[in-house]
Amino acid sequence: MFMRFQAHRGLKLVRGEGQYVWDSEGRRYLDAHTGHGAAFLGHRPRKVVDAIKEQLDKLMVASTTFSTDAMEDCLSSLGKILPSKLNNVYFQNSGAEAVELALKLAFKATGRRGLLSFRNGFHGRTLGALSVTWNSEYREGLPLLRAEFGEFNDISSADLINDETAAVILEPVQGEGGIEPSRRDFLVELRRACDEAGAVLIFDEVQCGFGRTGATWAHQSRGVEPDILIAGKSIASGFPISLVAARDWVIEGLRAGFHGSTHGGNPLACAALKASIELFIEENVPEAARKMGKSLASMISEYAELKGEGLMLGVRVKQPGRAIRSLQALGVLALKAGEDMVRLLPPYCITEEDCSFLSGRLRRVLSEQSS
Repeated sequence: MFMRFQAHRGLKLVRGEGQYVWDSEGRRYLDAHTGHGAAFLGHRPRKVVDAIKEQLDKLMVASTTFSTDAMEDCLSSLGKILPSKLNNVYFQNSGAEAVELALKLAFKATGRRGLLSFRNGFHGRTLGALSVTWNSEYREGLPLLRAEFGEFNDISSADLINDETAAVILEPVQGEGGIEPSRRDFLVELRRACDEAGAVLIFDEVQCGFGRTGATWAHQSRGVEPDILIAGKSIASGFPISLVAARDWVIEGLRAGFHGSTHGGNPLACAALKASIELFIEENVPEAARKMGKSLASMISEYAELKGEGLMLGVRVKQPGRAIRSLQALGVLALKAGEDMVRLLPPYCITEEDCSFLSGRLRRVLSEQSS
């Protein structure tokens, strides 16, 4: 027995393979939900499953106070995809945990307490992460950190950064808030203001990172680098692990024991992450996301308004909850974003046939809504 904190979809999933999942009645669904984007590399990619099984026969549990082959190999692989200046990595289990650590690092590095986040931003549901999450329904009645909210993509928001600001945190492409890509000039101005004020610039790429938008990291297509990068969800093919990657100046002077995590850097998670990075490189996942995202967007744009990049798309609808339920009945799993968006987060391995199927089902649902 347990309490549900989220509305239930009335569906019991029993199996997943690639871009598809099956329910307890044996019905197949094209998965554009992917566990809130976590299965971006597809369900149960063979390379990752094999790596986890192999690691199970060696070592299943280890504290980060010890070295392990799994962690050393994983960190070596990360060096192939992380920006070179973000060379200080610590593992956590979830995106929200990684946000908490990033905020702690910013407070410690600057000695300040001010936070700047943005309207419609989402960073998790723990208290620190909620403090910089916009949705008031999630925040109501809770004791939170002090944070201001600027207007996303409004360069005048940089004026809110001052000598009391510890950190500025944002998603280069907003997810839950409505699939809103950031503009380059906006990020450039935030970078300039943070440099002038000595504040920490944090990019939360838990959902938009790791190839989903068509770049390894979404901020790279804007040419602006953060002081801290947060990643999670899909980086280990959905196996629970997240990371915080920081520049040298952010961690200078930290004492041993400043932060810890029982399961952060777990050997199984590290094995899954290493294998996922290898798959990411071998399959050129960002290019696949660009190609299939362009194809899917081209189909949908013929009859609906959409936003996003790569395989992170939002389709504007009048009643997103109803549309999502209708899509599910037609064999497509999707999720909501903002007040009027259906969010599509399919895996990189979808095909042209899958895109046509998804688009056809979506067109049918939108047609029924307008009739």
